[in-house]
Amino acid sequence: MAGAITHDRPSAAEGRQGGPLIVTEDVDLLDDLLRLCAAAGARPEVHHGVPERGGGWDTAPLVLVGDDAARRVRGAARRRGVVLVGRDQDDPGVWRRAVEIGADHVLMLPDGEQWLVDRIADVAEGVGPPALTVGVIGGRGGAGSSTLACALAVTSARQGARTLLVDADPLGGGLDVLLGGESVEGLRWPAFAASHGRVGGEALEESLPALHALRVLSWDRGDCVTVAPEAVRAVLAAARRRGGVVVVDLPRRIDEGVAEALAQIDLGVLVVPAELRAVAAAGRVASAVGMVLRDLRVAVRGPYAPGLHDREVARLLGLPLLGEVPTETGLPAAQERGAPPGADGRGPLARFCSAFWARAAIAGGGV
Repeated sequence: MAGAITHDRPSAAEGRQGGPLIVTEDVDLLDDLLRLCAAAGARPEVHHGVPERGGGWDTAPLVLVGDDAARRVRGAARRRGVVLVGRDQDDPGVWRRAVEIGADHVLMLPDGEQWLVDRIADVAEGVGPPALTVGVIGGRGGAGSSTLACALAVTSARQGARTLLVDADPLGGGLDVLLGGESVEGLRWPAFAASHGRVGGEALEESLPALHALRVLSWDRGDCVTVAPEAVRAVLAAARRRGGVVVVDLPRRIDEGVAEALAQIDLGVLVVPAELRAVAAAGRVASAVGMVLRDLRVAVRGPYAPGLHDREVARLLGLPLLGEVPTETGLPAAQERGAPPGADGRGPLARFCSAFWARAAIAGGGV
């Protein structure tokens, strides 16, 4: 397996948890802020001015200062995460008051309600390092991308990482079937088809089927449902906020929903059988995917056509070589017995996946 796997993420020290601090004497504004905190699932601390030493001003992950209280907090210690909240859109003095208290943002209600709910919810959820998100896509039909995606997820979960496997291909038959869990209770994609705004990360995780120590978001066996791009964005963002690892099995066609998924992927794996027609088809897939995904690499599957080898396939595609996906002869029989790809930790496919995650960890992926 070649090449380092890098993933830019904030340090763990940047993860925060707890409710916001509200500073205001405006009863109507306080009612609105309490309502927004409730909508975000957060329990705030409320004061009329800066709390006494040891109070929430220094420790709260987010401070919401009513415009009426700006003068009372003017002498407080400067800190990040202060939002000045008001209602008068036409008051030019609000920006001066924001500077005086060192506010990061000025927010006017009701226009900024959704932004504030999202920000408060981030605080309530304890946002930390986002998940390392890996997308797997086939260079042609039948390339084995779903098998590799499952094996990567199963291996990650076996190594103790919080892992979510996402099936982004509604025509693929369902990854829960590949994992032997089509009858396991839990929500599938149709339940999120009309989602708008924010999806809670913890609620998402708990609602999904649990299979082989990981969570799976797959499709049901009903009629094909169109999932809005906004829903794809919200669901994947929620999954990433939980940290750990997210593996996404991608379809070969690129529509708006798939583009939303690609925008949240750190590393793409293009699975390409070592044959000329597959390489030609993979070139078209790579061209489309590369318009959205910055880091796309090639995983080559044998057997090899005459004159081809893994480095040659990567050269023809103009992409970095991730490695050669090994053939596991007993895989179909194992799946008949209900064992998912990668379940045998000593098999060649599991060893490939273990090496993948080991490189990710060395490169700072945080797996």
